[in-house]
Order: sequence, then structure tokens, then C-alpha cells
Amino acid sequence: MLRYMFFIVILMYLFSVLLPGLHLGVMISSLSLLIVLVTIFQAKRFVQVLGGTFLLFGVVLLSTSGASWQQYILSFGPMLDLLTMFTLIPILGIPIKLGGYSGGIQSVITKRVKSSGQLYMITSGISYFFSIFMNLATLPMTYYSIRPALDVIPVENKERFMSRAISRGFAMPLLWAPVTPIVGIVITMTGVSWVSILPYVIPLSIVGVGVDWYIGSRRANIMIHNKQDLSVHETAATIETTDPANRSRRVLQILLAIVIFNVVISLVESKFPYPFLILVSLMVIPFSFAWSLFLKKGKEFGDHLLNHLKTFSVSMKDQFFIYLSAGFFISTINISHANVMLDAWVNKFINFAGVEIFLILLPLIPLALAFLGLHPAVSLALMTEGLNPEVVGISPHILTVAMLAGAVSAFLVGPYNATLGLMSSIVKESSYKVSNWNLSFASIYIGCVMLYLFILQLFLS
Repeated sequence: MLRYMFFIVILMYLFSVLLPGLHLGVMISSLSLLIVLVTIFQAKRFVQVLGGTFLLFGVVLLSTSGASWQQYILSFGPMLDLLTMFTLIPILGIPIKLGGYSGGIQSVITKRVKSSGQLYMITSGISYFFSIFMNLATLPMTYYSIRPALDVIPVENKERFMSRAISRGFAMPLLWAPVTPIVGIVITMTGVSWVSILPYVIPLSIVGVGVDWYIGSRRANIMIHNKQDLSVHETAATIETTDPANRSRRVLQILLAIVIFNVVISLVESKFPYPFLILVSLMVIPFSFAWSLFLKKGKEFGDHLLNHLKTFSVSMKDQFFIYLSAGFFISTINISHANVMLDAWVNKFINFAGVEIFLILLPLIPLALAFLGLHPAVSLALMTEGLNPEVVGISPHILTVAMLAGAVSAFLVGPYNATLGLMSSIVKESSYKVSNWNLSFASIYIGCVMLYLFILQLFLS
């Protein structure tokens, strides 16, 4: 039953955006409320508490503002754009699975790896590129493709090595990749186009990768320097591949697909007036199908797509409950005009401390909220209600950079988010330990972000 409810509400939401004349708002809100009432009993305990808190605060705001009973129902529905993206984005991973690209990764390792430092950079780099398409599926695919190579390379803590390389590589594209929900949230709020923020966020993404490679490879090279019981040739000889030339070409296919997808998204964004999150979501299925046809796997794609549509509800009960509850709370902030009060508080702080101090501290907010259990996407959605660029007097591009950078740091160290949760289950360590492995890098990265924001404010203000 839940599967049909999720599917229908997403379908209705897409129709309401593409064909606003249908006036589906009341039906969407009613179905969203019904989904919340059903999933509250099926969600995890922690999610129940968090979502229940959003619902309680929302009801309090509506009651104190004297809202009509209809507003209690109509306040449900925001953040369906995010849930639509969360539902459809995994489909991009289907052609990557069908293409057998993990074999190409093994071929690259065989040809390129001469030390554990190089393996670290390759692991991080592959995680970076997969993250642009595959979201959380990046973590297990990269791990299980590369982990066998570590059995013949002398690294002191193999699981820490893999966790650091994969999670940090995974996080850096989240600053700019169009399939990243946090990107859609922030650019929708600030009113900037996706293409216009790329010159600001891509350099920060590259800096993050560079810092990670320097730290990771330097430590790894020290390890291998102290243990010379294995030669490079022995390492390469232990990794078996078949048809390496063909598999290497398939890795290049991923890079080409990334370029094509981003070009298509930029063109579509410039031609159509629909929200960015919806445009990306609508492009997922046709692009994935075209890629699968190129691989001559059209029928297999159809089978995987049907399987995804049949099973996605099982893994998304928590997401639907928490995001619809947070969306309700966000609606009540606007209806009760609490956002005006939030804007006033932000302005008072800026007038007291200065805009530079405010920008430097801003990335720490989603980072702090991550330790309270809030997903960065939820944190950003809540923050946007009190951060109107025109009201606070900050460049929307700088505000976008600050919020995205804070969210990326939250993905790296937030012990309750899905990224570290999945990574901890893969390496069989607690999420707190995985978070601790990334803490020093996240601190350095936040320092770089603060300096970058300060420089941007000086030159663009």
C-alpha cells in the first residue's frame, strides 16, 4: 500500500508542477498527511522523535497564529521535490551496474598503482566521479571494487584507509553536482542559476580533493616506505583482469556520461522555467535509458527500473516521514510569519558582528545540526526560511557557497546521516568512529571554506 501512496503522491506532484492548471494542491496535501500518519508507526524510533518534534512545533506555530483548520492540512506537501529526487536519482546507477564498470576500475588499478598513496588517490577520485551520478550507491560500489587490492598492499588500518578515501571523495562533488538535493534546495532559495554558481563552488570542490589527496597519500606513502616486503610488480600481478583495454575504455565512458549529463542539465535549465530539482528528476529516466541503449542493455534497464519502482518504498519510509514532517514545519513558519522574526534576528547579528563574521560562522550551522541528527538537506531547508539574501544584504552566490560548504562538512562527520551510516556498515565500525576518522580533514576543510568566504566577501561586496 505504501508503495502506491508514495508513487501516486510523486506523480501528482510532478503533474502539479508541469500542469499547474490542474489544481492538485489539496489532494497532494491530503495524501501527504495520510502518508505521515501511516509512516509514523513504521519509521525508526529516532526518526519518529525527530519528525514528531517538527510536527509538534508546526502545530504550535499554527495554533498561536490563529490559522484556520484548513491550514493544518494544506501545510503538508513541501519537500516533495526532494523526495521525488531521492526516489528517482538511484536510477542513474542502473547503467553503471549494467556496464560492468567495476572491472574497468580493477584495470586502472593494475596499470596505475605503484604505492598505497596512489591507491588512495585513485580510490578517492573514483568515489568523486561516481558520486556525481550514483549518490549513496557510490560507497559500496567503490569499496567492493577496490578493497581486494588492499590485501596485497601494506596499510596499517585498511578499513580506515578505505573509509577516508571513499567518504571524502564522495562528499566533494556534493558542492555542485546537479543530482545533489542540497544544491537544488540552496539555489532555489537564493534564486541563482546552477550554471552561475559553478565558478564559485567547483574550485572549492577541487581544493577539498587536493587537500584530501595530500593528507591521505602522504600518510599512506609513509606506511609503504616503512614496509618494503612487497614490490610494485607483485602488487600488480595479484590483481587479475580480463580484457583490460575494453574495461579501461568503459571508465572513460563514465567520464563522458558525466560531461553529457551536466551539459544537458545546463541547457534544460536555461530553456524551461521549472524548479531545478524537478528538471534534474525528469531527466534521470530518459538519460539512464539512453545510456543503457548505448550499452545494448535496454531490456535489462527496463527490468531494473521496474524492480526499483516496486522496492523503493521499503527503504524510503523514514525519508518520507521526516521530510514531509519537516516540510510541514517549514510551511507553518511561513504561515505564522515566524520567518520575518528569523530575518530580523539574523540582521541584528550581522549589524552587531559584521557580515564577514556571519559568513564565517554560517557553515558551522548545518555541521552542528548534523550532530543533533538532522540531515543536511533538512538543515538547509530550515535555514533558508531565515536567510533571505535580499533581506540580510549578502550576495546570493556567497550565501550559496557558505551553505553548501557547511552541508558537505556535515556529510563528512555527522554520525547520524545516511552517508556515515552506510559507510560504517560497510567497514563494520561504529558511525562515531567513522566520523572521528574524518574529523581532522573536516576541520581543515572548514578552515579553507572560512578563508574562501572571507576573500569572496572582500572582492564581491
